[in-house]
Amino acid sequence: MRAIPIIIFLGTLSALPHASHAGIADHQEFEAVLVAPFRADAAGGRTLRLHFSAPGAQQTRTLRWRLELLAPDGRRIRLWRKQQSLTDTPVDVAIPWRPRPGLRSGIYRLRLRARVDNEPDIEQSWEVAVGRAAVRPATSLAPSLAAAAPDALPYAVHLGNLHSQTNHSDGGGALDHCDGAQPPQSAALGPSDAYDYAQRHGLRFLMTSEHNHMYDGSDGTNAGADRAAALALYRSGLQKAADWNREHPDFLAIYGQEWGVINHGGHLNILNSNELLGWERNAQGELLADAETPKGDYAGLYSLMRARGWAGQFNHPQNDQFAVEGKPLAWTADGDEVMLLCEVMNSSAFSTHEDEGETHLSNYEAACNKLLEAGYHLAFSSNQDNHCANWGAAYGNRTGVLLERGVALDNDSLLAALRARRVFATMDKHAQLLLTGNGHPMGERFRNRGKLTLQVRYTSGNGHNPAAIALFQGVPGRNGTVTKLGAKTRAVVTPAAGEHFYYARVTQDDGKILWSAPIWVSQAGR
Repeated sequence: MRAIPIIIFLGTLSALPHASHAGIADHQEFEAVLVAPFRADAAGGRTLRLHFSAPGAQQTRTLRWRLELLAPDGRRIRLWRKQQSLTDTPVDVAIPWRPRPGLRSGIYRLRLRARVDNEPDIEQSWEVAVGRAAVRPATSLAPSLAAAAPDALPYAVHLGNLHSQTNHSDGGGALDHCDGAQPPQSAALGPSDAYDYAQRHGLRFLMTSEHNHMYDGSDGTNAGADRAAALALYRSGLQKAADWNREHPDFLAIYGQEWGVINHGGHLNILNSNELLGWERNAQGELLADAETPKGDYAGLYSLMRARGWAGQFNHPQNDQFAVEGKPLAWTADGDEVMLLCEVMNSSAFSTHEDEGETHLSNYEAACNKLLEAGYHLAFSSNQDNHCANWGAAYGNRTGVLLERGVALDNDSLLAALRARRVFATMDKHAQLLLTGNGHPMGERFRNRGKLTLQVRYTSGNGHNPAAIALFQGVPGRNGTVTKLGAKTRAVVTPAAGEHFYYARVTQDDGKILWSAPIWVSQAGR
């Protein structure tokens, strides 16, 4: 049984430095990693491994971490914690763990909280199997790519990746020497190479999402940059995607931009913009973009996106990002209109695996839940943030999109499905997940009176079964905590009057996870 790791970032793997530009502050983010085997070894034990680093730290920082083991009912039954110093030399901790005698079999949860100095706590959790944890038989959902969805709903499933880079920014590194982000526009491989690779490796769609502030050929500000050249490069990417789609009707190539910076900001993808956005100017004062969008002004960006009809995805979100008027993860009406997806997990941005064997994975469910509780209507996505030339092949995770059956996959149909939030996130490309509420498919918003029946449908095309099923509930706009509603494939509830959302999470018997899109319910009073 391979280990499924938890990776927690105040930044993200995509923000870590290539040696040639390690001095950029935006790339120096605290990293905390927990690698936890889902199942024990033959002797009944396992080793939990923690890794902490602060790249480029100029002084000693204070690291505080705590790792909790939570029982299936949420009770804490074990705690490890420590305060220690952290410099620019990583700290590794190995924790041998064998469950105490008499601990009941089941699916338990490891929850890590870590912080440096007075920065905000970060939190993530992962499930582990203890003893002979039961598995549940999979319910019926067609297993094959683009197969019919369950319950005779008129949808087909398409799997792809909505987050990657090429040599139009800091990606496209050849696998024989790619060990991080590439100096902008320096690598050999571009968007057409990415689309070809992804199509040959079984994806149905790929978005190359280039960093918007690197079209000047730098990850800082290039005073000597040519504005016309920067705009021409963006136009050429749009044209390459259009050419690919015209010549390859069985694959959807998407070209767009990843806007923002990590440090005191946050990255988001703009999925359908024909304009390059930015804030940098050259020595002549020329804007190196089509439209000016001040760095860090998320409220202004959302408003522009809404006016232009653009759609977005929150990339690897953290609790201190996407601030509006000083409040992180803040809701705005414009933002709610344009932001469609929250990246709930991805694989290492600098992976060189071509066999889907990457072990460094990152999980952002906690921050996505905060965005849902803030009031955003978001579906979960699962991407790879590829910077090396292995687009979609680093791991088996995918974003699954449900299109109306018989409708061709193209930019318009994909965007329509994303706007409807008919999406699920999966760590296993052979597995699929659907949630319905009173027959309404995931992603819908509807009014309800009386009882609400939630139904989870899961299938695996390679013989796996659910080890844990969880239904979650929350209240949009409450800015509270998402809570667990149940642990079965079916739940019948009568919500209190007002607004609610629900989503499903399935953990397979190999530790891989799927997330449904939420359902939003406006419950009428009695």
